Amino acid sequence: MPDDVTTKARAEALYGDLVRMAYLVLPGTEKRVYRLALARRIVDGALSGPLGLVAPLGTAEAGSAEARLRARVLRRAARPSRLLRAGLNPWLKALPGRLPDPALTGALARLDMPERVACVLRTVEGRSRYQVRDALVGLGVKDPWAVIEAAEKIRLPVDAAPFELSSPQPVRRRSRTPIAAASVLTAGLLGALVVTENGDALGEHGARGPRLVAAVPDAWRHGRRALAAWPARGDLAGDRALTRDALATWAALRGAGRLQHGAVQLLYAGHLDGRTVAVLRDGDRVARFSGPGRPLEVAATGTDPSAPVALGGGRYLLAPWDSGAAVPGGDAVRVRDGVTEPLAPPTHCGRGPVLDLTGPDGGRTIGDLGGARPVVLGYHSDADHSEAAGHRSASSHSAPGRLTGAGLRLWDRLGCVLPQPTRPVDRADAADFWSGSVPHGGGAADWVCTRFDFAGGGSAGQAALVGRTADSSLSAGAGGCDERRPVSGLWWRAGTGHWYYLAAAGHGLAPEADGPLRHVDVTGRLLVAVPHGEPKARPDTPIDLTAHTA
Repeated sequence: MPDDVTTKARAEALYGDLVRMAYLVLPGTEKRVYRLALARRIVDGALSGPLGLVAPLGTAEAGSAEARLRARVLRRAARPSRLLRAGLNPWLKALPGRLPDPALTGALARLDMPERVACVLRTVEGRSRYQVRDALVGLGVKDPWAVIEAAEKIRLPVDAAPFELSSPQPVRRRSRTPIAAASVLTAGLLGALVVTENGDALGEHGARGPRLVAAVPDAWRHGRRALAAWPARGDLAGDRALTRDALATWAALRGAGRLQHGAVQLLYAGHLDGRTVAVLRDGDRVARFSGPGRPLEVAATGTDPSAPVALGGGRYLLAPWDSGAAVPGGDAVRVRDGVTEPLAPPTHCGRGPVLDLTGPDGGRTIGDLGGARPVVLGYHSDADHSEAAGHRSASSHSAPGRLTGAGLRLWDRLGCVLPQPTRPVDRADAADFWSGSVPHGGGAADWVCTRFDFAGGGSAGQAALVGRTADSSLSAGAGGCDERRPVSGLWWRAGTGHWYYLAAAGHGLAPEADGPLRHVDVTGRLLVAVPHGEPKARPDTPIDLTAHTA
């Protein structure tokens, strides 16, 4: 079958890469033939030993198994046991006719182990500095950054001859039965195994502590879409040290009596832009762990199963069923292992539309409003309100869709005007119930009533007056509102220094203000008035604002 052929080819390529890494990392005290034989024996031994892989899952998690295997080979090659030299004949007989070029081997042999490892990983394999740093830490190197800087200054000769193995698979023993690793490798090391945390003891309480679990990778394909069906992703999803630390930190923070469940779900663990991040979920709470000594960030999850999870640094973990991502109204966004490239709303405050996503139910625009998970953004134009005035239900919603044109431009300005919600929000719908020009130099603006649907049920409206230019002095929050009969007002200071009271109402309504005002004028559903007393002194008297049918 083609899939079997592809899996075998990938497995053989991985085997060759592991042997090459081990060969270059080994101390330069042996001849090339012995060094290559030792490298193959190390890789074969790493494959045949227990990998700590306790749960068979799908291809999405193969990277975790591969990372653990590479770490094991690296550890054994950096400090090889003398026992490896005994009984080496099967591996010596399996050597290829052409050995690797001696120039690179000789240059590496003259280096100390830490620098040799750093050169192989950084210069030869092209890994990132943080990946090399983590590998050195795993080997017990005390000052990895100094080692990396020294290694980057070393000029290595190019390996002129390709590294080829005549038999790119584990060496057969006397029984001519492949070692256990051969079956593991060819059966799908790259696509059939994953490390999952399985309730290891936490401190002296042992099994009474919480367990870390991961969803089966394809669970979301066969059941209902829910956050509980998100698989664990990230290149460190199988790193028990990291996930155990994250779990212990959260358990200590919340207290044994406050954990909602005996099992905590792992959503992500990996390297992100030089950071090590793990994200855990316990019921309706999600925690982001960035390493020992750093504060654990805990927030409510909300109830939208498809809402991305903020990983920090402008990256987001997407729902496994989302098939496409783009900048709102723009180019496609790169997504790797469910994680987006770094993104940021194009606003000065960092809140607003951030992603256009494509899922099973179509497209939608989500916005970062400052919470742990972005929310779906909706928009109703002034014309929509005209048609639906007085008829919109408190629970009505248009189907989610991508924001375009006026809706996208409005949310780009609105994100920084609205206060950050104090409760988890699943969706926010903005409706500009009045649009026009504000006198006394105010310029063009929109009066908006934004409805927040809270994760725990219920909703609330927040009004805002939003100028149509980035430097507009109009933009400001304007208290609560009711999207069915929107009316809102605020005090505004014009460029002349004079204060005015502005208010607007939705279609079919007229604003009416009661308070210390004079020269009250209502034109086109916009009320403009000046305060009693000094016009340049900020008024502090409350205004009773209502709306009546026009």
